Amino acid sequence: MEMNMNATNSNKTLVDNFFASLNSGNVDAVVDTYAEDGYVQTMGHTLISGKSFKQQIRAAVSGIYDVFPKGLKFKVLGMISEGEKVAVEAVSEGEHVSGQIYSNEYHFLFEFSNGQLIKLKEYMDTEQVTDVLCAGQRPPFFS
Repeated sequence: MEMNMNATNSNKTLVDNFFASLNSGNVDAVVDTYAEDGYVQTMGHTLISGKSFKQQIRAAVSGIYDVFPKGLKFKVLGMISEGEKVAVEAVSEGEHVSGQIYSNEYHFLFEFSNGQLIKLKEYMDTEQVTDVLCAGQRPPFFS
């Protein structure tokens, strides 16, 4: 039981560090959190939805700072960890290059293996994504 508790606490620390790196613009630290075959899956049906694997994540995270030159700040509201999974409720806010304020609510599910992120599922208000990040554009309904 003690080992499981240590893994749980360690994974929570990894998640805290992940968001600290995102908030400070440390792209390398964010990317280094992922295992070689790790990926993020953005849920929903938006232009940014889908899976991105480690080799694509660097460009995606760097792109955040291109469209949010003052940064996109995440705040963790709650975190629950069991075994290798950590569930996070969070919010974000930042000024988009369009001048619009992007403010979103999230549920993230992190899954680790041996201290590396193997899967991150991101659920959020997809209307905020479409309205601000995608300038109102939507993918074809059937794709």
